[in-house]
Amino acid sequence: MRMFQSNRFRINRRKFIQYGSLAVSTGILAACTSESAIEQSATEPADSDAAGPQALDPVTVGTSWYAQAEHGGYYQAKATGIYEEYGLDVTIRQGGPDVNGTQLLMGGVTDFQTGYSLSSLNAVREGIPLVTVAAMMQKDPQTLVVHDGVYDQLSELKAAPIRVPTAGRVAYWPWLKAEYGFTDEQLRPYDYSFATFLENEDMAQQGYITNDGYFLEKAGAEAESILLADNGWGAYAYTIDTTRRLIDENPDLVQRFVDATIAGYESYLEDPEPGNALIKAENEEQSDQLMAFSLDKFDEYGIFRSGDALDHGLGTMSQERWQRFFDKMVEAGVLPADLDFKQAYTLQFVDHPGSAT
Repeated sequence: MRMFQSNRFRINRRKFIQYGSLAVSTGILAACTSESAIEQSATEPADSDAAGPQALDPVTVGTSWYAQAEHGGYYQAKATGIYEEYGLDVTIRQGGPDVNGTQLLMGGVTDFQTGYSLSSLNAVREGIPLVTVAAMMQKDPQTLVVHDGVYDQLSELKAAPIRVPTAGRVAYWPWLKAEYGFTDEQLRPYDYSFATFLENEDMAQQGYITNDGYFLEKAGAEAESILLADNGWGAYAYTIDTTRRLIDENPDLVQRFVDATIAGYESYLEDPEPGNALIKAENEEQSDQLMAFSLDKFDEYGIFRSGDALDHGLGTMSQERWQRFFDKMVEAGVLPADLDFKQAYTLQFVDHPGSAT
């Protein structure tokens, strides 16, 4: 959510993919890629005799939005040579408001895609063979922004007017209704700015913990953020997603990409300068100040390092947490109770609670 940057950011940065309208036809797939390209990505080893012992496996990863600190681990791994150390030649394909990452992944244009646990569960419902193999963020940065001193906790917003875009209305809003008793009568139009919010001290608005304060200060607002993840919203964010086919045909490639990306994030969170330089080269809208703000919030709120990740490292996921989130989505009426939700993810590529150490 880049509310106060150029016009291209005046669109919800968290586009939840509407799988009901995602019908990837054979024609679309053919337009996106050729079968030979998919086979090469899935099967060609890094030490191919034809290319020599130093050949790297080409991999393309698609991100959920334009280059930014949230994607820092990918850019850090590329900038510092971590991907090459794992035998990978990685291309990072930026997302954006008009980019359908799932369609690109299913079409073979990308090999991996940053995602979101609810999107993975929706993919199962739609029969799309997308699988989450790691979760970089233990906490979803989604927030509700409120004026200072008006509301202190999420439960107090039960009668407040709240500005929520369409993506939020089909994701966390049903959960807020089921968990906290919110009603649709509270919903207000969302125009991707803080202008209306600033005019009404009783109003709340969707935000994002990694940039709320940065843009609110620029707007002259005295406000604070309520992080949904600290109030029961259990979605994994910035997941690494791939196809069932790639997992089956080349699990070594998947493992190396996951391991290298985790190493990239570990490096980025310690010294982000190399990754930030590459991010700015890719996206001129990013400033040093905004990325520094985001990094501070990563640490303050445990966006990456909290929960199971404290014991099992970055990228970890657990069966228990997937089950818990799925159950809440069923209770909220978002997903059917008979969904085989375990098809949405695999724990084979990351350390997780209960795994051997």
